[in-house]
Amino acid sequence: MNTHSASIANLDATWSALDAVAASLTPEQWAAQSLCPDWSVHGVLVHATSIEQILIGWPPGGESPFARIGPTHQELSKLPPDELLAQFRRVVDQRRAELAAMTDDDLATPGPTPVGPATYARFMDIRMFDNWVHERDIRVPLGISGDDDGPTGEGALDEVHNSLGYIVGKKIGLEDGKSLAFELTGPVKRRMMVKVDGRAAVVDELPNPDATVTTDSLTFMLLACGRIDPEEPIADGRVTWTGDGEIGNRAARNLRFTI
Repeated sequence: MNTHSASIANLDATWSALDAVAASLTPEQWAAQSLCPDWSVHGVLVHATSIEQILIGWPPGGESPFARIGPTHQELSKLPPDELLAQFRRVVDQRRAELAAMTDDDLATPGPTPVGPATYARFMDIRMFDNWVHERDIRVPLGISGDDDGPTGEGALDEVHNSLGYIVGKKIGLEDGKSLAFELTGPVKRRMMVKVDGRAAVVDELPNPDATVTTDSLTFMLLACGRIDPEEPIADGRVTWTGDGEIGNRAARNLRFTI
């Protein structure tokens, strides 16, 4: 599977996962607060549906469609849960058909994305990440189990891993000459390392980091995406650190880089 195909396959998998969790919800769960402060569970699916809806018919490299998100979100917010889920499915069916018709050149076409100019395939990676996080916005507060690993779990973590230099340098504020490692114990297991040499950058090897923060991959993602208060997993032992205690403490409490 080439890189473009993997991007589309992962995006498709997150649509299926969102569909499955939404189909399982009771009326009370639809109305419950999600991990997003401004949205109920219903609001999360409104958001996911509205973004995919504005992308229908949008050609790779075309003028940004993002201005239509507000009105679309407002209109979809009026739908009751069963009609919203039906609309989500219609929208996803159309998106799947459009993506299936795209060529490699289409997917490699640069254009606007939420993080600046990038290829259409890169935009779909961002869409996958967004959907993956929003599925957890629904599942975690409702205590609904699900798979947090696999290709989509790895891909979602890649988005944060690729931003780790920024997180460590700007959010954690690690000093020049210092280094920091993150040990993720599962379900996605990964060791991620950053060293500050003039600027913070991800490195492939780091024999003796100044501090190591250890946690599970889901907790790490929820912290990085600003979904939970770091005091909770620190207090219950889901997040620990070794080495320089001040660096570890600062890192554990300042992972948030997006919401």
